[in-house]
Amino acid sequence: MSTTTDCGPAQGSSYRAVLGTPHVARLLGGTLIGRLPTGMAPIAILLLVRAEHGPLALAGALGALYGLASALGQPLLGRLVDRDGQTRVLIAATVAASTAFLLLPCTGPVRHPVLAALTVLAAGLATPPLEASLRALWPVLLPDAGRQRTALSLDSSTQGLVFVAGPLLATGFASGAGAVSALVATAALGLLGTGLVVTSQPSRAWTPSEPTKAVHWAGPLRVPGLRVLFAALIGTGVALGAVNVLALSAAERHHAGWLAGVMPAALSIGSMLGGLAYDRHAWPGAPARHLVAASVGFAAGWLPLLPNPAPAVAVLSAVLPGTFLAPLLTAVFLTVDRLAPEGESTEAFAWLIACIGVGQAAGTALASLAPVPLLVAAVPLAGAAFALWLLHRFNDCLSA
Repeated sequence: MSTTTDCGPAQGSSYRAVLGTPHVARLLGGTLIGRLPTGMAPIAILLLVRAEHGPLALAGALGALYGLASALGQPLLGRLVDRDGQTRVLIAATVAASTAFLLLPCTGPVRHPVLAALTVLAAGLATPPLEASLRALWPVLLPDAGRQRTALSLDSSTQGLVFVAGPLLATGFASGAGAVSALVATAALGLLGTGLVVTSQPSRAWTPSEPTKAVHWAGPLRVPGLRVLFAALIGTGVALGAVNVLALSAAERHHAGWLAGVMPAALSIGSMLGGLAYDRHAWPGAPARHLVAASVGFAAGWLPLLPNPAPAVAVLSAVLPGTFLAPLLTAVFLTVDRLAPEGESTEAFAWLIACIGVGQAAGTALASLAPVPLLVAAVPLAGAAFALWLLHRFNDCLSA
């Protein structure tokens, strides 16, 4: 596995060429729609609890539980996809998750928090591994290495749409028709997106490269480099998970409800812009080096949010760390693809998503428990700094 390969885009591997490849636009669009619940559910759960006049701590705890359950379910579902293919696993998971979203308002989260927690747990554990499944399809759809890199960059950039549209859709539905409608829309969009994916020919036909190969009990975690990389991504997830609570706290403090959706959206808009900029140039060195450079910017980008800025300044400041997020994730995807054992690509990408999800759950919980605004804003900075420290060690290990 090379550590010095130039990661610049190959000629002809533009976004237009990639999107013009058969099935790519449908699969990418279906995956984005099917993953909207990931961006909608944390906000929808927070808003449901607050609509019932529940405490922020309960809202944050349920949101954190959803993120943690979603993270824990991904590697198991990813292993099932690697064993049984995508169709049955994705359909079963999506139906289960959507049913749980529809049942959540019926539990009365404030009156029956344990029942609500079990429902949130089910919704999270059943989160379909659409993201990991799509990345397992890229080598099939795009055999050219240059176009695969462009697809991964497009993938990491456009997934920001999930966290732009997701919070805005959740807050929009909640504002217009009540918090329950946000959860109904979450369930419906999950079913729609997964339907677009599983009815496509590449997803139906996809099988593991070695379906009869015995799977090691630790899966991709037996690779030392992947363990360090995944641990670093927990820190990245902490930063991302704290954003929703930081935004909700700022919205209530400044009496500006729109901040709850706009701040996370601003972060994701920055991510899309950063991803587009990253793919337009040929950057020297291997993805492992890009990881460190992008994580420096990602950590530094949280500093302007520490002094509790005014709403407009907070929105602009949220864009800054986002500009480094897509380049960071693209480099991560390329590195995982190189290090993952053959025949275990879906599970490897699922572990990547899981570790970010575990971090998001921790970030949501920590930010919810922080007693003062300064500490709420310090949570994403601390998570990003932890990720930077481990990614620096990861790069040293690969260079040794």
